[in-house]
Amino acid sequence: MRIVVVSAGLSSPSSTRLLADRLAAATREHVDAETEVIELRELATEIAQHFVTGFPPARLAAALDAVAAADGLIAVTPVFAGSYSGLFKSFFDLIDKDSLTGKPVLLGATGGTARHSLVTEHALRPLFTYLRALVLPTAVYAASEDWGEEGLAQRIARAGAELARFTAPAAVPGPAAAHDVDTAAAIAPRSLTGAITSVDPADGFVTVPFEQRLAALRVP
Repeated sequence: MRIVVVSAGLSSPSSTRLLADRLAAATREHVDAETEVIELRELATEIAQHFVTGFPPARLAAALDAVAAADGLIAVTPVFAGSYSGLFKSFFDLIDKDSLTGKPVLLGATGGTARHSLVTEHALRPLFTYLRALVLPTAVYAASEDWGEEGLAQRIARAGAELARFTAPAAVPGPAAAHDVDTAAAIAPRSLTGAITSVDPADGFVTVPFEQRLAALRVP
């Protein structure tokens, strides 16, 4: 399994790269995966050349291929003028329109103030939704004052676990697990009509109409 990390930080060392590395480490705690880091600042000239010539230089072509072939993606950008950086957007403008379809993507951003904390929702998430990626529920924003705080560590851990879950091969339950009533009951879903499902050891899931549930609660 291969996770590709795209970091758009411009400085070295970079808080953007630090966040990207921590997200990758949190993912590896739950799944055995190789990680490849793509530093966009090292490809800035090649990205500009591609826009002008229409052909990617070798290093940029390798980076684009790596993103397309990845099982999962971690994408982290610094906040510029309330949104993702131009370098970050330029790189993903060069991605083939079908490369990210259905691919799990974990989003991250860094900024100097907590006022930009919604950049992951109003800028990053719509971009990757447009590219038809599978954008994970938890996105991580790190302001300057967040570093070293427990809250940031908890968000990173939760996001890494989500990416691991969506990239790991689905486990096939054995015969015993298939008849584990306690497990099935714990994940009993709602139907499309809103009815709650319950479990019968012999018949599996049985839909119980909501009206029947209410009737059972009435006082005789």
